[in-house]
Amino acid sequence: MTTAERLSLLLVEDDPVLGPLIAELLEPDYAVRLATNGQEGLHLGLTQAWDVMVIDRGLPARDGLSVTSALRSKGISTPILILTALGATDEKVRGLDAGANDYVTKPFDAGELAARLRALTRTYTPPVGPVSIGSWELDPASRSVRSLYGGVVTLTAKEAELLAALAAEPGKVFTRAELLAGHFHPTDQPGVIDTYVHHLRRKIARTVIRTVHGVGYQIGDAA
Repeated sequence: MTTAERLSLLLVEDDPVLGPLIAELLEPDYAVRLATNGQEGLHLGLTQAWDVMVIDRGLPARDGLSVTSALRSKGISTPILILTALGATDEKVRGLDAGANDYVTKPFDAGELAARLRALTRTYTPPVGPVSIGSWELDPASRSVRSLYGGVVTLTAKEAELLAALAAEPGKVFTRAELLAGHFHPTDQPGVIDTYVHHLRRKIARTVIRTVHGVGYQIGDAA
């Protein structure tokens, strides 16, 4: 939990040199608890409250993506930054889809890591309540979309985040640049927005998101 001086940070890193080094770097601004394997990290993430988490991708006992997915499935909405040596775009997508809010590759710059953590703890807000989208209802907390007729669709974390952003301002047409800046990794390209829109239309209904040609996207009716 947040203290008067420092935010609480759960660091899950198994490297015996890098883990303590990261903890030392972050200690001036965060109360850091270091876990050295995925199972311990998951236990601490579920049983204690944290302001932010930094989770290594490759961990013994349970890998970082599995830990992140398990935390999200239990309703833990704490901002999570994945730290890993795997920097390929598809790996970043996997990390974000598992529920991470950001992704930093090794080797990393200490200043960049600190800035990313400041951004996560500064801009993060808990998920809003259920939002009506035509004949469907989106629950961002559970990442599910429920039809008035009984159907339920489970979304990835990034799909739910994107859909919630569009639904929060139904009269607004969002440009790809706006959506990219607010909800995706800085190194992602605008085409990633089109990919997620395609996934949402396929899972729910083609009308759930409306394309405004030459501008961007707007929430639809999903009738």
